[in-house]
Amino acid sequence: MTAAGAASGLKVGAVIITMGNRPDELRALLDSVAKQDGDRVEVVVVGNGSPVAGVPEGVRTVELPENLGIPGGRNAGIEAFGPSGAEMDILLFLDDDGLLAHHDTAELCRQAFAADPKLGIISFRIADPDTGETQRRHVPRLRAADPMRSSRVTTFLGGANAVRTKVFAEVGGLPDEFFYAHEETDLAWRALDAGWMIDYRSDMVLYHPTTAPSRHAVYHRMVARNRVWLARRNLPAPLVPVYLGVWLLLTLARRPSVPALRAWFGGFKEGWTTSAGPRRPMRWRTVWRLTRLGRPPVI
Repeated sequence: MTAAGAASGLKVGAVIITMGNRPDELRALLDSVAKQDGDRVEVVVVGNGSPVAGVPEGVRTVELPENLGIPGGRNAGIEAFGPSGAEMDILLFLDDDGLLAHHDTAELCRQAFAADPKLGIISFRIADPDTGETQRRHVPRLRAADPMRSSRVTTFLGGANAVRTKVFAEVGGLPDEFFYAHEETDLAWRALDAGWMIDYRSDMVLYHPTTAPSRHAVYHRMVARNRVWLARRNLPAPLVPVYLGVWLLLTLARRPSVPALRAWFGGFKEGWTTSAGPRRPMRWRTVWRLTRLGRPPVI
């Protein structure tokens, strides 16, 4: 079968979680998904502790009785497509206030996954809908000065990505207990350790308003807590203190406010005093792979 034939046979779904507070943005996103070239993209909208109303006919819905956080909500969306999303070959994960900028994104995903059997995850470029600019923090690599350069990377953006569902079947879903922050890197490290690769593609664009992550009240605490959990779950023992020491120094160098620093240290302590979940340290050859890709797991 040709690459084009293999691509045309790949089934694409999309998972969108919402708290019901962005109905206009959600409808615009759903319209942009419906306009994708090629076969129809099947969609699941997950109400994360909220009802789902006003979605077009044919869109599946899941209403969770409580907010399970970002990873929990997305996992519910994955399972709505069968165990580990088995009804689909590829799942798109899109923020409910985003918008697919082009009609060919799903088709480009099909082509990319068909052409590279070891490609497991694609991270899209996030651009401001008014300025077209991409923030450095939205380029998932250390050398982020040129957001228009596509490359292999070691992590991905949670609300603008595509995942081959075989990855979930092999390494599991997102870590529910993280609730918010670093859940993508946890999955990325497990996928890389299993031999999958991750690409950042600048030509696959999700329009998203420019915002600061600290707009979330729990940001500083959960970023610190989950950073500790991430290390405890995934890194070889000698690298855990190195990785966390580097992040402690970086946090202090950024000179956060006193309340933010207090919340950060509270989360850092919580990460050590609470269960991080199952520990499956990556192999040293995965550490070397991450290093060759430009981001050793100490930064």
